[in-house]
Amino acid sequence: MSALKFWIWLTGLKGLSNQTRLALLRHFGTPEDVFYADAGEILLTEGITREQAALLENHKLDAADRVLADCQRLGLRILTIQDAEYPGRLKNIYDPPCLLYVKGRLPAFDEEAAVAVVGTRDCTPYGVACAEKLGYGLTKGGGIVVSGLARGIDAAATRGALRAGGVTVGVVGNGLDVHYPYESRYLYEDVAAAGVLLSEYPPGAEAAKSHFPARNRILSGLSLATLVVEAPARSGALITAETALEQGREVFAVPGPIDAPTSLGCNRLIRDGAGLVSDAWDILREYEARFPDKLRCEEARKLPLTLGYQARQKTEPKPVPPSLSLSKNDLSLTDDQIALLRTLTDEPQQVDDLIELTGIPTRRVLSALTVLEIENLVQQHSGKHYTRAVTLTE
Repeated sequence: MSALKFWIWLTGLKGLSNQTRLALLRHFGTPEDVFYADAGEILLTEGITREQAALLENHKLDAADRVLADCQRLGLRILTIQDAEYPGRLKNIYDPPCLLYVKGRLPAFDEEAAVAVVGTRDCTPYGVACAEKLGYGLTKGGGIVVSGLARGIDAAATRGALRAGGVTVGVVGNGLDVHYPYESRYLYEDVAAAGVLLSEYPPGAEAAKSHFPARNRILSGLSLATLVVEAPARSGALITAETALEQGREVFAVPGPIDAPTSLGCNRLIRDGAGLVSDAWDILREYEARFPDKLRCEEARKLPLTLGYQARQKTEPKPVPPSLSLSKNDLSLTDDQIALLRTLTDEPQQVDDLIELTGIPTRRVLSALTVLEIENLVQQHSGKHYTRAVTLTE
């Protein structure tokens, strides 16, 4: 633990680029050796400037000690680039993070078909449905979904992956105890329980604009491929796709209407050579030979009743009339299902609102809604909105 404070010290020095940190590690071997090196030796580091070397004269460790205490309090651990568990796939990119803060169970990325799923925050119902469908299919098919947990496409893909019951990965541009956006706080909890949350920023670090391009290189670096579900002509998702290509990764995209602004970026990616995706197996088949014991075509193409935009249009349920009142004793309902029926109204409500109002984790809300919809006790509308189909009495 004492050695970790030198890692935190090195990565926490403001004004020192990640490339300079990596160069110092190559030259000295460990952050502790950097800490105790004299100024003349530091200047022998490849590419370092006098201004950068001057930053290393700050030998205060108070901030590092506070971070270590926060990690212990929050149940976080620190993974350094020199640890055996650090993914080789990420280590081999141009600019790997020196350390990662970890909450949850880290999968063996080098042995998994991990796919980064990204897209616009201002998405359409079509984009949400596609992201959920593909997140579910990738996970059911044996892959791992990696997302940034941002509002919109990222969150939808994560919800689909959680519903499939597999390992899910979230990479964020803030401290793991800072929920950004705030409405994703329940996703943070569920992802940490089902898989792992990762960040190169210490506890307490707020989201900043400069953090997201840096985060994106980790998203694509951990993954074999990046899937863009919905993205306008100018989108951060396209930056992630470009980063993936620079890292030698595959890029896939979901096509959209030719006149839809939110699909312009995806359609251009496909025009320029990205793989066209209509189901999860369009991606996973590319890695079947590498992971023959893990990837499953049949499972990747199975969908629950509530996923798939077109399927919802064709299989609109016939709900019980809203005027019908039923006692909870007349139905075999779980506590989660009862709580949702009591929270739902005749006005459509989003899944995220239901999660916040009930305090029930995302995965359990999605599971309960699926059962309630099959039983015609709730009705789903476009854009993942729900209304009650019955009034529940005592």
